[in-house]
Amino acid sequence: MGVLKVLDNRIVFQRRNEIAVLEPYGPDVLRFRASPSGRLLDQDWTLLPAQPSSCQVELLDHKAVIKNGKIAAEIHTNGRVVYFKDGRQILAERSEMAFYMGYRDYRHVGGDNYRATVIFEPDPVEHFYGLGQEQNDLFDLKGSASQLLHKNTKSVIPFVYSSKGYGFLWNNPSVGRCELTQNHTLWEANSTKQVDYLVLVGDTPAAVMKKYGMLTGFAPKFPRWASGFWQSRLRYETQDDVLRIAREYKNRGIPLAAIIIDYFHWTEQGDWKFDPACWPDPEAMCRELQEMGIRPIVSIWPTINPASENYHYMDERNMLVRTERGIAGIFPFYGDQTYIDPMNPETREYVWSRIKENYYSKGIHTFWLDEAEPEIKPVHFDNLRFYLGNGEEVGLLYPYYYNKLFYDGLKQMGEEEIISLTRAGWIGIQRLGALVWSGDIPSTFEALRMSVKTGLNMAMCGIPWWNSDIGGFWGGDIESDYFRELIVRWFQFGLFCPVMRLHGARKRTKEQGPRPAGVKEPTGGPNEIWCFGDRAYPILRRLIGIRERLRPYIHKYMDMASLTGAPLMRPMFFEYPDDEVCYTLDDQYMFGPDILFAPIVNQGQTERTVYLPDGEWINVNDRQVYQGGSFVAARAELEQFIAFVKKGSEWLAVFD
Repeated sequence: MGVLKVLDNRIVFQRRNEIAVLEPYGPDVLRFRASPSGRLLDQDWTLLPAQPSSCQVELLDHKAVIKNGKIAAEIHTNGRVVYFKDGRQILAERSEMAFYMGYRDYRHVGGDNYRATVIFEPDPVEHFYGLGQEQNDLFDLKGSASQLLHKNTKSVIPFVYSSKGYGFLWNNPSVGRCELTQNHTLWEANSTKQVDYLVLVGDTPAAVMKKYGMLTGFAPKFPRWASGFWQSRLRYETQDDVLRIAREYKNRGIPLAAIIIDYFHWTEQGDWKFDPACWPDPEAMCRELQEMGIRPIVSIWPTINPASENYHYMDERNMLVRTERGIAGIFPFYGDQTYIDPMNPETREYVWSRIKENYYSKGIHTFWLDEAEPEIKPVHFDNLRFYLGNGEEVGLLYPYYYNKLFYDGLKQMGEEEIISLTRAGWIGIQRLGALVWSGDIPSTFEALRMSVKTGLNMAMCGIPWWNSDIGGFWGGDIESDYFRELIVRWFQFGLFCPVMRLHGARKRTKEQGPRPAGVKEPTGGPNEIWCFGDRAYPILRRLIGIRERLRPYIHKYMDMASLTGAPLMRPMFFEYPDDEVCYTLDDQYMFGPDILFAPIVNQGQTERTVYLPDGEWINVNDRQVYQGGSFVAARAELEQFIAFVKKGSEWLAVFD
């Protein structure tokens, strides 16, 4: 048994080998920290400071109780913590051993660090959503287990929303594990100094997500140019290639918001500048693009190797990620690459100085932050040393600080409309203007189906800016019937995503010939909308036209996301929390409050069922009115998509 005491508005629990604190962290939020070391740290990582709140704390015979608005919790003298929402139990710690009442388990791993595990009682009818993005074909995460680890296509944000009306935030950047299984809910950090998590409640999913935004930040105001269509491919090899494609879009009268210059436009990894042989006058290129109303975007990698002009300066000043064992190279890709260490403020300052001189001054004001996990081989974060600590303990912070480098630098330059396309996320990254995408996924209908679920889970992690590569990244054959059908269906999904961006490494065509000798990374196959056959082209062109008409709607609700955290791409239950059916729907969603989109994600499919919640709904194809509260059959040939608009909405006209 332990000792309980009340200090101000918090409960302190102590026993041999553990100290714990349960305290408010803003309205309707409680934070729990515990450690076997005898002391607790005030390390908030990327959390914002707590908002003021009023709470009551009471010390009873065998437990202490804290109430903070709609949430309450009690901690017993045996150490067990139980949480309540409006008087109803929502979450309770459990012990995995019948006669051991430890509840939290610690295993020493060296120094002041422990592998820490917290286990909660399961609820068989509970649903979980969030946890970042992963290609696991799941929307409801109940019954699943996940590594807490960044990889290409896998980005961890350790927050889940429960169908019981609470959010759970695991405030720990350690590599670890989350199990949302039928026998328990488990959170584990491989290397940490303390357990640290927050529980937050609200009357609706929207209320919980707003509180989550108050804890971690809201996205900035969405840039006005960014709601249009973005063009990209692997890769435009020269300045002339970029301008040729941009001019072609202009000549065809197709609105283009942005064009992206992908990797290996540089002299060397870690130089962060254009190769003058292929990009002789980037200032002139940017000028012409801007005159056409097209935003130039450049891919930046955080990789660097000894051949870079910046390597030795940075290496000697500990601005790079180091290894605890073995050689410095941790990513073999055209040389042994290591990575910059953006957790070090000196690194951020120095790298921005290079970006500012070599890109920003030439007209590039928007960046694609690739390799942001960072990608390492093998994926052994315990072998990495960052400014803030060993990689096993702090490695999941990398994408946050990588984005912070660019956000802070652009802010210093007076930029207000900041958006950075990035391949990984973390708690609070949304407030740095991060547009997270799902990574290098294959060009398959299976990947399209999973992308719908991925985007919805990211929406429930406070990430309103999200997208996937339209058409998928790997393996697309633009001359095949399979891919030509896939690109249309994915384009339709892209129409109803926060950002509509075409990208991919397409197979080279016969006309292109074999890969040219001496080029590190040649271009893949063509990837512009006129390259996918005569049937697809007018369909894709029409979809871009609809997107243009949708832009006022998109900005209306993106602006709301910046204030409330409500995502544009939102699960059905977000809008209809009292409808139990909506918690089971993983293949349709709301695009704002007025538009319901039901993507077709299977080859050859033209029919599917759609669930319509209460109200009257109009099918955008035949304008038939349906009464909600049931499933209906819907049909869409390749030239069509399945969407319904609330009756009476002014936005039906955009689909004319």
